[in-house]
Amino acid sequence: MTVVLGLGSNRGDSLGALRGAVASLGEVLEDMRVSSLYVTKPMDYLAQPDFLNAAVAGQYRGTPRTLLEAVGAIEKRWGRDRANEIPKGPRTLDIDIELFGDSLIRETDLVIPHERMGERLFVLVPLLELLPDSADPVTGEPLREIAGRLSDQGVKKAGAL
Repeated sequence: MTVVLGLGSNRGDSLGALRGAVASLGEVLEDMRVSSLYVTKPMDYLAQPDFLNAAVAGQYRGTPRTLLEAVGAIEKRWGRDRANEIPKGPRTLDIDIELFGDSLIRETDLVIPHERMGERLFVLVPLLELLPDSADPVTGEPLREIAGRLSDQGVKKAGAL
């Protein structure tokens, strides 16, 4: 199953955390590809530093639930403590499951595709770099068209990860 994960960090050694996450995800995903690195402005909770963001796409043989557990363990290795952080605030590492093939999942702690993916260029820009012809699994609309309707959100390419 082709999956896309969004990665972000704006606390501590963000570049190290993203590189470490990519290395760990390489043990979980097959045929993994990595997007460029992007510097992005925060959304929702604005009183925080800019983020470093990227995406990875690859093949995953397990279930969405086992992937969620795997990315949660990687986040914890890099100091993520969801219980003691400001919601939408600074974080050492955030890994979101953006797409899991064409799966549609709506559970309390697992929503795929990511529920706000279509509102966030920091998700769509790196995702489209990896899968330029991808579509929203819910509506079938090309993600490129969705991204084209969004206003500038301060997403700037920063080079290779």
